[in-house]
Amino acid sequence: MIGGSRGIGAGVAARLAQDGADVVLTFQNRDDQAAVVVKQIEGFGRRGLALRVDSADPEAVTTAVDRAVDRFGRLDILVNNAAVFFVGPVEELGREEFDRMIAVNVRAPFLASKAAAGHMGDGGRIITIGSNMVERTVFPGFSLYSMSKTALVGLTKGLSRDLGPRGITVNLVNPGPIDTDMNPADGPAAATISGFTALGRYGTPAEIATAVAYLAGDGARYVTGAVINVDGGFSV
Repeated sequence: MIGGSRGIGAGVAARLAQDGADVVLTFQNRDDQAAVVVKQIEGFGRRGLALRVDSADPEAVTTAVDRAVDRFGRLDILVNNAAVFFVGPVEELGREEFDRMIAVNVRAPFLASKAAAGHMGDGGRIITIGSNMVERTVFPGFSLYSMSKTALVGLTKGLSRDLGPRGITVNLVNPGPIDTDMNPADGPAAATISGFTALGRYGTPAEIATAVAYLAGDGARYVTGAVINVDGGFSV
């Protein structure tokens, strides 16, 4: 799992472990948070491993996938979750922000998927976490972030064709506003953001994890190339 030490990633890691998966997760800075997630995984009776990885480093991303296979002997599910978030007027977004956002939000999912596909057999699952900004960008300042997440739609659809003959499914989950430490449901803009959803509330990491668990499970064997919005109706 690329990016799994907090927020949505931590919720997905715990749910997959609860459903019976051993989980390798990457993190960049907070080893204490990663350790908590590994402990949760082990609490479900599964094996957990946290690897410090900068997702902007292409070699580190590929190596992390290979290390997961070396440690646990196989790879059945890849979840691409790591992302960076730069927001601001286009005049203030420079080449440095552009390059890092593309490296983490687009290149890393491609490289991780490519590496994972090399290890997966029939029934493998690749699931990427996108954003509701793919469907509806309601605030200014999101041009770069929206672009990076929209690229994942094309990646998902293209990979589903490439890997479908091998029995590997590839899908994209687009969360709406989710209650995390980076975007808390009691934050200063939460009421406005909630108002853009049909349900009038933030979602939870567990609700995103439920969608991922479905796509990773037996019931989704005939689902591939799909873009699933878990956004409380933000995009309608």
